[in-house]
Amino acid sequence: MKITFLGGGNMANALIGGLRKQGYSAAAIQVVEPIEESREKLTTAYGVRCAPTADASALNCETLVLAVKPQQMKEALTPLAGRLGGQLVISIAAGLRLADLSRWLGGHQRLVRCMPNTPALIGAGITGLYADPSVDREGRTIAEKILGAAGRTFWVDDEARMDAVTAISGSGPGYVFYFIEALENAARAQGFDEATAHTLAVETFLGAAQLAASSTDSPTLLRQRVTSKGGTTAAALDTFDAAGVAAAIGQGVAAAEARGRELCDLLGAD
Repeated sequence: MKITFLGGGNMANALIGGLRKQGYSAAAIQVVEPIEESREKLTTAYGVRCAPTADASALNCETLVLAVKPQQMKEALTPLAGRLGGQLVISIAAGLRLADLSRWLGGHQRLVRCMPNTPALIGAGITGLYADPSVDREGRTIAEKILGAAGRTFWVDDEARMDAVTAISGSGPGYVFYFIEALENAARAQGFDEATAHTLAVETFLGAAQLAASSTDSPTLLRQRVTSKGGTTAAALDTFDAAGVAAAIGQGVAAAEARGRELCDLLGAD
């Protein structure tokens, strides 16, 4: 199966690198990337063919991965309208609905919409996927394989749920970094130097996340086990509760989901 990536940015790099590590042939991967420096890096790193525009060879593929920035997608797809056959088209651009992509492609419907997140850059991503009803089981398997090259995948059965996926896992790394930043600042306020504060915050978060991932117990139970009545953890958590931290996180996710819907309307407007 030949795969063409429209765009050669960070996420395309992550997917191509993951596919190559899994033994996927470089000869079966092509990238359309207008920036010469980026083309040279891709060819050097992965041995893949790169082209500045979507020439006939680039469109000679079974799968087309749309890895262009959302704001540039309409312009990038306009020259492709009416030029596609039965290709599976996979979009990894945030905030773009399948109906809009289909319209820009001249009515093409064999589409899959995906929402990966930045940990995909180290092969630890999580990607939500939604497929147009016209996509068969084989097409879904192909999409899983490509996005699975950079982490885990899961499907949603309603495209409207992709805004929630974006709010939780797509934007989620930003929330995690925010918490790590706050913990670092608290460590420095307690007298630790910058390097030590960073190590304490990152390693604590990493270890706790790995424990939660490997345990069959819920995060609630894990939290209860490290929270002795009247102890230090309880003192901190009581302060968080009084400040409404948990409620603020829920409100933040809801705001992100609402903004995602707004962006879909804005980006999809003609």
